Amino acid sequence: MRAIVLAKPAPIEAEPLRLIEKPVPVPGPREVLVRVTACGVCRTDLHVAEGDLPPKHPQIVPGHEVAGVVEETGEQSARFKRGDRVGIAWLRETDGVCKYCRSGRENLCPNARFTGWDHDGGYAEYAVVSEDYAYALPAAIGDARCAPLLCAGIIGFRAIKRAGVVPGATVGLYGFGGSAHLAIQVLKHWNCRVFVMSRGGIHRELAQELGADWIGDAAQKPPAPLDAAILFAPAGDLVPPALQALDRGGILAVAGIYLSPIPALEYERDLFYERELRSVTANTRADGEEFLKIAAEIPIKTFTVGMHLEEANRALTMLKHDELRGAAVLHVR
Repeated sequence: MRAIVLAKPAPIEAEPLRLIEKPVPVPGPREVLVRVTACGVCRTDLHVAEGDLPPKHPQIVPGHEVAGVVEETGEQSARFKRGDRVGIAWLRETDGVCKYCRSGRENLCPNARFTGWDHDGGYAEYAVVSEDYAYALPAAIGDARCAPLLCAGIIGFRAIKRAGVVPGATVGLYGFGGSAHLAIQVLKHWNCRVFVMSRGGIHRELAQELGADWIGDAAQKPPAPLDAAILFAPAGDLVPPALQALDRGGILAVAGIYLSPIPALEYERDLFYERELRSVTANTRADGEEFLKIAAEIPIKTFTVGMHLEEANRALTMLKHDELRGAAVLHVR
């Protein structure tokens, strides 16, 4: 099969990803072999390619927003059958026995494994996954539009929950890329007032199209105090202004797996009056199932830029330089 692998982490402009031929993987017990049709391009893939998240083994196949069709099932597999549409997301494996897994917080499992980092992902014609960690895809949403839902969408939804958002709240979104353009649709579905802080022209246009109530720069004070805020941009210098924009008791959730250094915070200016700063770590499968149900109900609209598998370096370069309107998706077959 054709597969994109990471030869050695390097700036994406140096094109560290290579197209090679690999054997088609064989599904083990309770696993399914997925014929990949589309794979979303996520900022986490960029962090792996550039070494911010060092890959766990040589020639890893990136990609964890995988949409496709079950081609084959392993022994003892019963959840899916050949021909079913399924998705593969970031969270790939947990131990199921630690205190986090037993308390509904499997995203914090110390033995968790992740797609496209610990195990080969979806920048390839085929991928395998445990049937317990695969998702049934909404029938009303095609594969290319489903792919970004499997990380950008799920993580954005997890961030909404971590920020304590309730229907009708005033919410600030800092950065407006692949994840935020999905999160805003959930927020507007909940009748929230949404302020978007973004520096990019194409991102601002999309935010306006999706119903943002106000759009400005991160340095600007939004027109009203925020009940909650989500930081999607991997920029630690945005944490202080986002905290300062919160109302009393407001929560800022940082959605990314990687963040540049945060400047020193001042307690009274940035945190007093019970303002909170929270991180977001992966997601639980329950988050994914809940989000995909809401996505089908809205129904959510994914703005995508389609590219061929061999254009993975270009897609990640465009992502790095904020040149994508929505999310890039690699069309594999």
